[in-house]
Amino acid sequence: MATSVTGGSKDAPTNPRGIPYAPFVDKVEDYVTSRTEVEATLKSFQEMISKYQFMEVNTQRRAAGLKDKIPDIQKTLDTVRFLKTRKPGSEPTETTFELNDTLFAKALVPPTEEVYLWLGANVMLAYPIPEAEQLLDAKLSTAKLSLTNCEEDLDFLREQITTLEVATARVYNWDVAQRRKERAEHGGSITGGKPASPNG
Repeated sequence: MATSVTGGSKDAPTNPRGIPYAPFVDKVEDYVTSRTEVEATLKSFQEMISKYQFMEVNTQRRAAGLKDKIPDIQKTLDTVRFLKTRKPGSEPTETTFELNDTLFAKALVPPTEEVYLWLGANVMLAYPIPEAEQLLDAKLSTAKLSLTNCEEDLDFLREQITTLEVATARVYNWDVAQRRKERAEHGGSITGGKPASPNG
C-alpha cells in the first residue's frame, strides 16, 4: 500500500513498498522563515502523522489476517503431504475432521490421487495431489513474505511517526523561543496568533 503522504515529487525517497520518508527537521529555519509560517507547518506535520497512523492501522489489520491465514495454509499443506505418502491399496486412514467450531466427525479416508481445496468465495476445486502441494507451497511462501513486509512496514511507519513528532516539537519550541526573543526585544508582550500545540 503506497498511499502518498507528503504529496511531493515522484522522486521523493520511499521504502520498498512505496511509503515515503517523513521530513527530518535538523534546522527549523529550513522549514519556517518567520513565525507566520509556524501554524501552517505544524498543521502540515499533523496531517502527515494522521496519514501515517492510517497506514499503520491498515497494515496492522493486514498482518493480523496473515497471522491467522498462515497456520491454516501450513496445516492444509501438511495434510496434503501426508496424503501423498499413502499408496494405492493402503488401509483407509481414520481421522477426525472439523464440521464447525464445536462439531467434529470421524471419517475413513482411503488413499487418493486428488484433493479438494477451498479457494475462497465459496469456491472449491479438485487438484491432483502434486499440484495441490505446489499451489499450497506457493501460497504459504507468498503469505510469509507478505507478513515479513507488513512487519517491516510497521517498523518503518512507527519510525516516521516518531520523526514527525520530533519535528513538530522542534518547530513548536522554535516558535516559543522566537516569541520570548521578540518579547525581550520589545520589552513587553507580543500580540499575534498563538500556534497550535504540538499535541493537537
